[in-house]
Amino acid sequence: MKKAQDIAVPAGERYFEDYVPGSVFEYGSIALSEDEIVQFAERFDPQFIHTDPRAAAEGPFGGLIASGWHTAAVMMRLFVDHYLSHVASMASPGIDELRWTRPVRPGDSLSIRVSIIEANRSRSKPDRGMVRSSVEVLNQDQEVVMTLKAMNILRCRDQR
Repeated sequence: MKKAQDIAVPAGERYFEDYVPGSVFEYGSIALSEDEIVQFAERFDPQFIHTDPRAAAEGPFGGLIASGWHTAAVMMRLFVDHYLSHVASMASPGIDELRWTRPVRPGDSLSIRVSIIEANRSRSKPDRGMVRSSVEVLNQDQEVVMTLKAMNILRCRDQR
């Protein structure tokens, strides 16, 4: 797989044809503070391991950790800002194989590595295609903290 900083075409001009299988890109980073972790969790995932530093210190992870959904939200921000087309993205039918592989802690800085697995033009709707991407979320030590496989429907530049 070839590794590059970014797709040659800017996200504001990117179409299905610009997503080449085998390409790998890295984007980031976003740091998470203790306050951000607690605020997100209090609103969306109020488990003590995410909301209460004292109780979390006695818990299974030995300290406060970010909700996996917070990690997913950070991934989505980086994915939309840097990888996903701003002009051709039509929808996503979902993701596959979401895994949280390592806890995210206060002070961690997250980035993403995106590998294009496949890009197939639709036979029934040739104005669009499906791009499948493997996404790894990495911490500042390049340790993988989350993985998933994304599916995105993108408009084609060449409408045939």
